[in-house]
Amino acid sequence: MSRTVQELFNLEGRTALVTGGSRGLGLQMAQALGEAGARVVITSRKAADLEEAVATLADKGIDARWIAADCAKEADIARLADEALERVGDIDILINNAGASWGAAAEDYPVDAWDKVMNLNIRGYFLLSQQIGKRSMLPRGKGSIINLASIAGLGGNPVDMKTIAYNTSKGAVINFTRALAAEWGPRGVRVNCICPGFFRTRMASVLIDTIGEEKMCEGAPLRRLGDDEDLKGLTLLLASDAGKHITGQWMAADGGVSAVLGG
Repeated sequence: MSRTVQELFNLEGRTALVTGGSRGLGLQMAQALGEAGARVVITSRKAADLEEAVATLADKGIDARWIAADCAKEADIARLADEALERVGDIDILINNAGASWGAAAEDYPVDAWDKVMNLNIRGYFLLSQQIGKRSMLPRGKGSIINLASIAGLGGNPVDMKTIAYNTSKGAVINFTRALAAEWGPRGVRVNCICPGFFRTRMASVLIDTIGEEKMCEGAPLRRLGDDEDLKGLTLLLASDAGKHITGQWMAADGGVSAVLGG
């Protein structure tokens, strides 16, 4: 007998690990998963931010806990996986969201800045997916990995942003998603990618204020920026059995900007 829509989206009994989960898009996605019934583990570098975020989630009735780790460092990623699996058992949903950016003209772009962005935005995604996949998802033949890319990964910038490493890393995330989905699909693990447009996160706020929010909204068919609800539905679709036939895909949540740009 087929399940109801409510049953397909239900995440009760499942555990999610969300990197960069203490604020912004990561916290929004963690909240979505928790509201659907999942137990949530969030991670970022700063314990104080994580404590505050877990308190926010707990106030909403969500079973949440935290582990501080730097997902740009291989040793921290291994420790994160060890501690998460020891504390909560198997991970059913992994959201790779932690990210960084750096602005500079390509001809003057510092190599150490390039490495910093690449280490967190793509190398860290691979290493944590490898850890959780090998130790929890693949042995059980099930799991969902959601990688956060960006519409910046679909091409160059329509404005004078000068974020060559960020764009490159997010393009890599999209094809990393496809490659891993193709390899792990026969073993029961789905891998998908979300490409957000502009949301007023801490990382994006400086750019939004520099360019102007009104100007940015004018460039989007929906004439708005993303808000604190706009990733929830897509996250839940890709994490739950409602999306059990979806893998290797990317989807933009950008108010239509990528449609205008031809992404």
